[in-house]
Amino acid sequence: MEWSTGVLGFASGLLISVATAPVGVSGAVFLLPVQVSVLGVPSPAVTPTNLLYNVVAGPGALLRYWRAGRLGGPLTRLLIAGTVPGVVVGAVIRVFAVPGPRIFRLLIAALLLPLGLWLLLRTARPAPPRTRDQPSPRATTTLALAVGVAGGIYGIGGGSLIGPVLVGRGVPVASVAPAALAATFVTSVVGAAAYALLSFAAGGDVAPDWLLGLACGAGGLLGGYLGARLQPHLPETALRLLLGTLATVIGVLYAVQILR
Repeated sequence: MEWSTGVLGFASGLLISVATAPVGVSGAVFLLPVQVSVLGVPSPAVTPTNLLYNVVAGPGALLRYWRAGRLGGPLTRLLIAGTVPGVVVGAVIRVFAVPGPRIFRLLIAALLLPLGLWLLLRTARPAPPRTRDQPSPRATTTLALAVGVAGGIYGIGGGSLIGPVLVGRGVPVASVAPAALAATFVTSVVGAAAYALLSFAAGGDVAPDWLLGLACGAGGLLGGYLGARLQPHLPETALRLLLGTLATVIGVLYAVQILR
């Protein structure tokens, strides 16, 4: 890895995590397209590299939330119980079923575009209180399992997807953010280990790009701590609109690439 690539990875991880950590998103969902299109990480190695970013970056925001006494609780346990087995299944699917870059771009567009539009819609037109009942523990764990599979394929740990869903269902951001980040961290550790083991059984670029993942993660470590520290002082509506816009734009760009 050239030093310029490492600096760019560090800066990308820092800037993205500052903007996303306040709402419980590690930033990997937005870092992955940067790794594919700008940093040139091959497929499927980009997925475990992104998981490695989560492993290194996660403690930054988690430390801040822990110091504020907001880490842990039943929601965290429910999310981890679903996303951990899901990410292992997703890793197997990613390595043996969808290694091609075209299919991978399709997955990026299919995940980010509806997620971004949904976030924008929920923010601009909040659902009435009677339709925003919080999901049951069983529903939360089931959703976490499905998100874990998607996260294992996509390289985002899982918590980054379920966080916006729970916020849209009426769970306060103050509760979702630390729980989603904790689930992302634990799931990413398991997912990265799964990819490391699968690299012995599958050919091609399956193992993570260790140096780049560590560089991006170092930026995310600092940015995540700063983002979590800034959360009480930032308007929630503006953050949701920013995340929805970023997800929508990235989804559209990858959809256009597929159609070319």
